[in-house]
Amino acid sequence: MKLLLINHYAGSPEHGMEFRPYYLAREWVRQGHQVLILGASYSHVRSTQPVGGSSGQISGIAYHWYDTPEYQGNGVGRVKNIWSFCRQVWKDADILAREFQPDVVIASSTYPMDIWVARKIARLAQAKLVYEVHDLWPLSPIELSGMSPRHPFAMLCQKAENDAYRDADVVISMLPKVQQHMAAHGLDLRKLHIVPNGITVEEWQGRLPALQDEALLAHLQAQRAAGRTVVGYAGSMGLPNALDVLLDAARLLQQQGQGRDLSLVLVGGGHECERLKARVQAEGLDQVAFFPAIPKAQIPALLQAFDIAYIGWQRTPIYRFGIAPNKLMDYMMAQRPVLHSVEAGNDPVAEAQCGLTVPPEDPAAVARGLLQLAALDAQTRAAMGQRGREFVLARHTYPVLAQRFIDAVSG
Repeated sequence: MKLLLINHYAGSPEHGMEFRPYYLAREWVRQGHQVLILGASYSHVRSTQPVGGSSGQISGIAYHWYDTPEYQGNGVGRVKNIWSFCRQVWKDADILAREFQPDVVIASSTYPMDIWVARKIARLAQAKLVYEVHDLWPLSPIELSGMSPRHPFAMLCQKAENDAYRDADVVISMLPKVQQHMAAHGLDLRKLHIVPNGITVEEWQGRLPALQDEALLAHLQAQRAAGRTVVGYAGSMGLPNALDVLLDAARLLQQQGQGRDLSLVLVGGGHECERLKARVQAEGLDQVAFFPAIPKAQIPALLQAFDIAYIGWQRTPIYRFGIAPNKLMDYMMAQRPVLHSVEAGNDPVAEAQCGLTVPPEDPAAVARGLLQLAALDAQTRAAMGQRGREFVLARHTYPVLAQRFIDAVSG
């Protein structure tokens, strides 16, 4: 088949996040399908931005990058960026339908307005229309950021979401507990298929790339030499990641004279990074250290240097629909016992029995969880890690997920 995948934020190993479009498309190409990904030239989640208006191939996948304006944060600049991308793809709908002749058109940007663009192309090409849900918009900005449901942008998103459920031939959701919400907004649940996030096994096989950040390496080695248990976090540092709760737990342990043998290492960047660093310095949290983001290829080596991996979430009703974090899949593949601070419709850590789950936004619970995992002997923590890896290999590898996606759109 010919698959046209529209994802504003699409990335690759060359560009950084988001990786899901690349990994799915690479598997489809290996199966003999032809894939064209349409992305914007600027995305806040990429580490390297492509040249606007350029086209090229990565691992046999054709990409075209529409020239879009840069922006900061979630204000008017980002809306202009979204509008620019959708407008240009809409304008090219005839050309895309005629020249690429897709069999399947996938609307896969985080926001739902690309369904209108994808629908136009699909109708012109007489192709199957697929709507892929990463997050529920406008519910996510309403519940996570406090946006009013009557805000013009929220109302636009709601119109797009409703249209997507009505008009798509197939709806793919990464979130596992969305049935009630989608049905309430008009989806015939016979169209719905769950295809979660996952990992690519090749990145975890053979001789893995070593860490290259000398300062990070030296710090990890020093903590090991001092006999400390390294609690690690790797990824974006934004409000949804609830890292203030982890710092609150560190402060609590310090005030109580506990956790002297714990060392917290946070690796990554993002909107909250500098504020979190300033907070650590102001509060004298000596056991916490920050390091900049590293190339994705080095993530396995980094995670394997942790003793415990941390992932946290805000307490918000939106997670009742489930969670599908890439970061957690990486933690589990690295065979790290996980401290998971969450309340959600699903919990892979509990399912896999690969760590400990504590309530979200509860620093005392996080502190107790850190001490509890740190107190376990190495053999028990290793067994937890092994269960996590086996769970991911059985359910969350991209060859498996890509085939589930193809099966859904072929049905």
